[in-house]
Amino acid sequence: MARRVDTSLIPAAPTLDYEKAFWVEGLTRIAGIDEAGRGALAGPVYAAAVVLPQTGKIVKQLRGVRDSKEMSAAQRERWAIEIQRLADQWAVGSAGPDEIDAYGIVPATRLAASRALQILEPDPEHLLIDALTLYESAIPQTSLFKGDQRSLSIAAASVLAKVARDAELRGLDGDFPEYGFARHKGYATAAHRAAIFSLGPCSQHRLSFSPMRVDTS
Repeated sequence: MARRVDTSLIPAAPTLDYEKAFWVEGLTRIAGIDEAGRGALAGPVYAAAVVLPQTGKIVKQLRGVRDSKEMSAAQRERWAIEIQRLADQWAVGSAGPDEIDAYGIVPATRLAASRALQILEPDPEHLLIDALTLYESAIPQTSLFKGDQRSLSIAAASVLAKVARDAELRGLDGDFPEYGFARHKGYATAAHRAAIFSLGPCSQHRLSFSPMRVDTS
């Protein structure tokens, strides 16, 4: 069962309002899910799942956690440690460039999220997902527009996914230093595009994405 929630009201900081609604129903394992790297030209797409404890004090303990795009790298790194320490459950999954090219970025993102969910044990009782539906999952779920700005669980997942992906791209920079992955994390900066134009793509580039994509029609 999946439902989509789209509301124009964005809180000043992510809350537990959605999680609490399910806690009242007797559900305790509510997993927030978010991705990182969906729009990059290179590297895997990552997704994380986070189940926060059923307590209101977690909002104070994780004050400062928000949409990972609104945080500095240092903030994300610091809060990732706290999220992992305080969460009841957390996991990270990914799908590589070859899978992105084979299936498309949205199915690959779903694959990464499913891999993260497979690590969690026991299974969550409900999923809160940032603007995505996992059709293959039997777990009831709610898709939230701008979910990483609304739900603390989703915001926490966005931080873990971003930190894990950034770490991998820094590692890939050692294998492919000429592309500057450590600096731009695979995104379409002018320097990255210039490197692709000069050197051609490497094995970590998504060949189905422009500017690597070749129209054979």
